[in-house]
Amino acid sequence: MADHNTSPFYVTTAISYPNGRPHIGHAYEAISTDVIARFQRLMGRKVRFQTGTDEHGLKMARKAEEQGRTARELADEMSGYFREMCDELNVSYDRFIRTVEDDHHAASQAIWQRMEAAGDLYLDRYEGWYSVRDEAYYDESELTEGEGGAKLSPQGTPVEWTVEESWFFKLSKYQDRLLELLRTPGFLEPASRRNEMIAFVEQGLRDLSVSRTSFDWGVKVPGSEDHVMYVWVDALTNYLTGLGFPDDTEEMAEFWPASLHIIGKDIVRFHTVYWPAFLMSADLPTPQKVFGHGFLLNRGQKESKSLGNVTDPLELAEKFGVDALRYFLLREVAFGQDGSYSPEAIVTRANAELANSFGNLAQRTLSMIAKNMDGKLSAFDPLPADQALLDTVRQACAVEVPAEFEKLSFSVGIEAWIKAVYACNQYVDEQAPWTLKKTDPARMNVVLQTLFVALRDLGIAIQPVVPEKSANLLDQLGIPETARDYAALADSAWYQRLVNSGFVVAKPTPIFPRLELPEQEEGA
Repeated sequence: MADHNTSPFYVTTAISYPNGRPHIGHAYEAISTDVIARFQRLMGRKVRFQTGTDEHGLKMARKAEEQGRTARELADEMSGYFREMCDELNVSYDRFIRTVEDDHHAASQAIWQRMEAAGDLYLDRYEGWYSVRDEAYYDESELTEGEGGAKLSPQGTPVEWTVEESWFFKLSKYQDRLLELLRTPGFLEPASRRNEMIAFVEQGLRDLSVSRTSFDWGVKVPGSEDHVMYVWVDALTNYLTGLGFPDDTEEMAEFWPASLHIIGKDIVRFHTVYWPAFLMSADLPTPQKVFGHGFLLNRGQKESKSLGNVTDPLELAEKFGVDALRYFLLREVAFGQDGSYSPEAIVTRANAELANSFGNLAQRTLSMIAKNMDGKLSAFDPLPADQALLDTVRQACAVEVPAEFEKLSFSVGIEAWIKAVYACNQYVDEQAPWTLKKTDPARMNVVLQTLFVALRDLGIAIQPVVPEKSANLLDQLGIPETARDYAALADSAWYQRLVNSGFVVAKPTPIFPRLELPEQEEGA
């Protein structure tokens, strides 16, 4: 395996807006980012992974008012659902941040004061179109016409004419520097998002209204207590808050700039135009990379409450298992593109690849070792056919999977992994150890132990995607928890150490039982 970057790695999701319960899109982003964090840890990097909720803004204030309670009460309840989702889906965050927390208010005010000191904030009157749902301002030229002549944002959301005193940020001042950043290879991916943002900035940037006086649910503007910060100033600053900005200079020095922001494609403008400009103004480094993933569609349709097709991700996890859901999402959807899911698709993919191929391979191999070899392992000399299989598996697990995961090409990496699983199953069929038991027991032992070695490599490689099930398999294989990172794949002495330890393979427990489609879903 090639030398790998061992510098600290800071990865974040976008923080979720909790004006409703989590949906499958929130789960997809959290799981995808968790796979990245777990992968980088297994590559030997010190990782910091942050997610959380973005709880301020007019949308939250209005929702709470509709329900006859305070915005903080709504935020407390809804944020809890997002944390529960992350915990249930085995998302290994280091911090779950909430923008209502005191340290976040302090960090937001600190970056504001830096932008003010740079001469980039001025008081004026804002008149223009605002989308409450997007928490975004739009120029007249960006609007479209909806039913009855209603004006809509580029996202298709209603806009309303807003007039109020506001602090403005000199976004236009940073146009040239932003274009230079956007044209930097690797800063914004996929390429389609980069091209969109370059075109947007090239059209010319207008200064941005960054405070509101018509409501008070937000971070107070220092020195202008009747103003609260525009929710995106506050929201984006969470990435600094999590590193102790402005006081914890050690954490900032270690992990900033962020290695990677994972976000939905609908908020790329905020993360690659507004956010870098705020950072430039505050004299802070810009993130190394922003990746805008696609939408997850329910049977090809975007989920919406009006269509009645909003899916609770925890219900899917309960029906099909957390790891099966994680595997499906990363395997099925090319990261960066839109993808579609359905209960039938989850069951079909999980049964074909996890249950019938990988799970069955592990079950057959370990059962035969336990039964036909009394669970005992020994040193063996592989024949060319055995070595060819081990080379195929090692190439997939130690080279192809890490290379593709490093590029965020998860579906391609998993494709390489499952092909190695298929190669193992083909080898089983060709070698027929059940026949060798009668005709050549010594050869049977070599075949089964070859498969044992292959299973260990396969189990290590797929850990970021199916952490619980791969741990279960590696436990059954007797692999110490300290010998499960990607560097372990290059350790040629591990098998002999396991033999010398006297480890005995027990009767296995299935890692991926076949799934059944819930009755109410059949024929849906």
